[in-house]
Amino acid sequence: MIRIAVMASGGGTNLQSIMDACESGYIDGKVVAVISNKDGAYALERAKIYGAETILIPSRGKRREEHENEVLAELERIRPDLVLLAGYMRMLTANFIERYRGKIMNIHPALLPCFGGKGMYGENVHRAVLESGAKVSGCTVHFVTPHVDGGPIILQRCIPVLDSDTVETLKARVLEEEHKAYPEAVRLFAEGRLKIDGAVVRIESANNE
Repeated sequence: MIRIAVMASGGGTNLQSIMDACESGYIDGKVVAVISNKDGAYALERAKIYGAETILIPSRGKRREEHENEVLAELERIRPDLVLLAGYMRMLTANFIERYRGKIMNIHPALLPCFGGKGMYGENVHRAVLESGAKVSGCTVHFVTPHVDGGPIILQRCIPVLDSDTVETLKARVLEEEHKAYPEAVRLFAEGRLKIDGAVVRIESANNE
């Protein structure tokens, strides 16, 4: 069973999907701690209900390195096998990422490498998709590297972009896919089936010895 730490700044619906998957046995793991930089983030309330340790480390008024050092100190204490970013609204430094290379994931609400990078978060992503005229969208789970939204892709889920879509409706339909994709990626990690080969993630078969 793997130990999972989740970093979240908002409502934590993706966090909830991971906790539910652990509870059901779909993921052979447990969310042992949830770290947030936002006081009042509902993700912390979800974590309390689930029974995970909740850790609030405010980032306001702190240099990025100062805040990260506080987070890293907690992670060193918790000793997770996997760190998940779930709506964590802070850019991470290369030093932080290197400490957990191959053991830190993020989910992005678009089909990377399109619609990623600086400024591409939240509704900005879905607005950009609609304005581009793209006929499909979806979500991407990837390992985190210092290149924003540029880490090796683990898996993606795809949906059509409808003529009737608004930012709100597209966001809602993509979020439904996120709640399926993130637990699946974590399950594959817990089963030891993800192998990073340069910029590519290979998914080994379940019966691979």
